[in-house]
Amino acid sequence: MSDSVFGHPWLGGLFGNDAIAAILTPEAELARMLQVEAAWTRALGQTGAAEASLCNGFADGILAAKITPDDLAAGTARDGVVVPTLVQLLRRDVDPEQHHLIHKGLTSQDVIDTSLMLALREIMPILSEHLGAVTEAADSLLAQYGTRTLMGHTRMQAALPITVAHRLGAWTRPLNALQARLPDLAERAAIIQWGGPVGMRENAAEGLGVQFAANLGLQDPGHAWHSERLIIADIAAFLAAITGALGKIGQDIALMAQSGPDAIRLASGGGSSAMPHKQNPVLAELLVTLARYNAGALGTVQQAMVHEQERSGAAWTLEWMVLPDMIRTTGASLGAATRALQGIKSLGQDD
Repeated sequence: MSDSVFGHPWLGGLFGNDAIAAILTPEAELARMLQVEAAWTRALGQTGAAEASLCNGFADGILAAKITPDDLAAGTARDGVVVPTLVQLLRRDVDPEQHHLIHKGLTSQDVIDTSLMLALREIMPILSEHLGAVTEAADSLLAQYGTRTLMGHTRMQAALPITVAHRLGAWTRPLNALQARLPDLAERAAIIQWGGPVGMRENAAEGLGVQFAANLGLQDPGHAWHSERLIIADIAAFLAAITGALGKIGQDIALMAQSGPDAIRLASGGGSSAMPHKQNPVLAELLVTLARYNAGALGTVQQAMVHEQERSGAAWTLEWMVLPDMIRTTGASLGAATRALQGIKSLGQDD
């Protein structure tokens, strides 16, 4: 395959989420890194660490810089991280007299981690909105079919009759719990990364971290977390919990479709190239696939918690590979879940 499923010419129609995809483009990521660099340079002037007018001029220049993702490719391949080339280009174009105020006191990790938190600040409300859409679709089914009867199954075997409301409750309670947890996670993730070369914030002006954070609308945790990746692990676990809860819904829908119209009727389904009479529960199956993908990816993020000493190259780079696709997977799952529930034409037997 020529591309990730999320941006693939035709697979993207199955796996894509336009709102989240727009936040995770290289262009958007570059814009956030420039935002971080500008906020830092401005904070140097605001706290008296450098001449304010000079810093403000540089900050404006950083935000107006004409740098493209392609400009950063060769340097990233050489340095293993994008920021050295970015800073080199900024100093060349914005500060040709080399006052050395751009990026002064920052590290590459400070810029990239803070940029990630800016992205998550945009993503969290989208997750909340999508979670609300899923539960709204489930509540609509509850209002229409909640009192109807289904055959309950334990260990894949027919057991005793249950109500549709009982099964829908097992679908929505985890989603409601996750929705309730989201504001706290969003607040904990709304932080800057800043520590300088070894995370000690050495030789820093008083209040610099607080001002840097304020310029970005974030909070200063009071310390660097270069090698303390609990917040990253918590975010990944939250994403996997969402897709896991939605995967259970998908699994149930697929099994109910196998049981026949007394259990569920779908308004439409995927076509079969070999058996045109079939309507495959494509969205339900997709929810299972995405849940399993994020479950496996979560283990990889847990591996990435093992950052050696004050900064890691290997573990940090592993996060770049895994976490963005977990976010994309979660967005795809939430969209598919809403469409799957909205596509249910009937649930249970009408007594």
